[in-house]
Amino acid sequence: KAFLHHTVHLSCYFPNSQQIDVKNLIIFWQKDTTKVVHEVYYGQEKHENLSPEYINRTKVDMGKWTLQLLNAGIEDEGRYKCVVMQKITEQSRKVIHEFECSLHIIANYSQPEIAELHSGELKPNGYLNLTCSSSGGYPEPKEMTWLISHENITHNSTAHMDVSQDAVTKLYNVTSKLNIPVPTRSPTNISCLLRLREQLGSLVSVPLGI
Repeated sequence: KAFLHHTVHLSCYFPNSQQIDVKNLIIFWQKDTTKVVHEVYYGQEKHENLSPEYINRTKVDMGKWTLQLLNAGIEDEGRYKCVVMQKITEQSRKVIHEFECSLHIIANYSQPEIAELHSGELKPNGYLNLTCSSSGGYPEPKEMTWLISHENITHNSTAHMDVSQDAVTKLYNVTSKLNIPVPTRSPTNISCLLRLREQLGSLVSVPLGI
């Protein structure tokens, strides 16, 4: 996992137990088996075969057999493979090491915010119309839950969540609505909780006091 716009470290985990000179090796990283991300050809970095989106976005640390991918974007998600080939003769070489990993990008959602959709004073027999929204996150979250608390009792209500994805940034915005009778017991606190995926936990809004 890596955060959006941060640097990703893709290790090859090549032990090189035989201490082979890098001048006798070809090392390259590829994405989804079709795109060349970086290539080191007998000790020299080679750029002719790189996929356009990776030009000037990679650095290699041959001491650690690790590739740095700069300014990671959502389009960089996918499977990466590092391949190490050893020169046998001038015309032949063989694969001596391969390592695969998956890259998942994370972008932090904003703290959920509750907004009231009605104006004026609340009437005792009226309805409370609220929205809760959070924006700019990735990947798509699991769900949004409303928490309605009075004294030490809390009721959970999982509501429908409207999800939209920005066509350019690929980041998600989410909104949920709550429509309930005006609470008769006060004080009542209402919060909304955004549950995230990928073991990222959850975010909670500032409570609204009624």
